[in-house]
Amino acid sequence: MVDGQHAAINDTPFEILGTPQKGGFLIVGDHASNRVPVDIDLGIDPALLSAHIAWDIGVTEVARLIIQDARFAAYLGGYSRLVVDLNRDAHDAAAIPTHSDGVVIPGNDLGPQEEEERLERFFWPYHTYLAQLLSQHRPALILSLHSFTPALESTPQEVRPWEFGVLYNEQEKASKLAIPFLENAGYIVGDQLPYSGKLLNATMNRHAEANNIPYIGIEMRQDVSSDPDGQARYARTLAEMCHFVSEQLGLSI
Repeated sequence: MVDGQHAAINDTPFEILGTPQKGGFLIVGDHASNRVPVDIDLGIDPALLSAHIAWDIGVTEVARLIIQDARFAAYLGGYSRLVVDLNRDAHDAAAIPTHSDGVVIPGNDLGPQEEEERLERFFWPYHTYLAQLLSQHRPALILSLHSFTPALESTPQEVRPWEFGVLYNEQEKASKLAIPFLENAGYIVGDQLPYSGKLLNATMNRHAEANNIPYIGIEMRQDVSSDPDGQARYARTLAEMCHFVSEQLGLSI
């Protein structure tokens, strides 16, 4: 069963907020949590679990605000991206990262059997259940929600001025409507920035594009999405954006 207001699914790597509904909006947040299971030692300073390498800061808080509109629900990853990166193909080397933004993660130096066990425990249940949810409650529009750090430790010279990044792969229509909407709302918007959805779009490729479900890939700027006022502003904007795009696409919400 995939319904349930603010229902956490015990012992599985995801959380559902709100009630998913056919023809509604579904937020998907692959990197919403920084939790690490007690039986996994990543071998890093625990303070790093609060940093951007461990999760997409602000995603859960923004999602909780958006789903106050009952037409939205959210499906959020329940463990840190350092445990397994859900927005990768299963056997991508970065699915169980051994380094991130200059930080070595010695606890992820695993043998083939250990890698498969990690994937079976966290990666496959997340994607299997999301596939079931989309089949049972096919949304009209998916909001793929991530956040990005304003400056990488490994490349501090790179300027990242955007307040939103909009990402997409083959299915462009919804995102191409979202970009001018956000610009007209006064935001600095990166079209396929801070990186391209043509290169990193695994979850949406698997679940949205493969099933012809319209989606918008959003990257929020973390110095905004970490602040309560910024979270409230982002939530209002993104909810309005989803309604606008759905209207423009002729979707019934």
